[in-house]
Amino acid sequence: MEEKTKILIVDDESINLDFFNVMFTKLGFSVEMAEDGEEALEKVKTFKPDLIILDNIMPKLSGWKVTKILKNHQDYEEFRDIPVMMFSAMDDVKDKIEGFELGIEDYITKPFNFSEVLARVRAVLRNRELYREVLKKEKRISRIESLNESLIFFTRHLKEPLAVIQSWVKELEPANQDQVKSLAAQVVREVEKVKASLESLEEEIEELVNQEEPATNMHGTLKDLEEKFQKHFSNWKSDL
Repeated sequence: MEEKTKILIVDDESINLDFFNVMFTKLGFSVEMAEDGEEALEKVKTFKPDLIILDNIMPKLSGWKVTKILKNHQDYEEFRDIPVMMFSAMDDVKDKIEGFELGIEDYITKPFNFSEVLARVRAVLRNRELYREVLKKEKRISRIESLNESLIFFTRHLKEPLAVIQSWVKELEPANQDQVKSLAAQVVREVEKVKASLESLEEEIEELVNQEEPATNMHGTLKDLEEKFQKHFSNWKSDL
């Protein structure tokens, strides 16, 4: 069952709270209400809304103050990216600019039209979803780049333990059983180190491949990376 989008409505006028509660609930949203700024901050922590719609002029804490706390206070760091829309009787451009700089996503000037409010709400939620998708893709790209760097580093340094093993074998005196045993133990240790590095790289690749909703433009990158990995792994085994 698809989880409902959660909206927190904050207004000191009960008639507005009741109106938006009924309208948004009928449209399939999950709605929570608060009558002042302090209650709003408490509800943010418990309700964890996808969107906050609040009035600016309220008792205890104004809408600006609530927004400032949400966007800057360390106690609300996990809620910093929740979009905020503000109702206001003010239509001053300077005030709106200051609000946008504070982190408010959109302004709705009273008196309002609900159709306009709904359109703005949907636009803000779409933007939030797009923002999440961009972040997700950026994280995947960053992880792939990191994995590429790890693979390059590993393959460049793979020759070193193989060269060491090769030199040990060349210096080996077959008649010296103690030396043979010591060499065997050293070879096992070096091989285990290489295997551990290979397994770690393989796990990273599998984790990326198995992630939900992989970006289609990254399939080629992952496939190329897997082929490189398998090629280097095969070469390493044949060298041994």
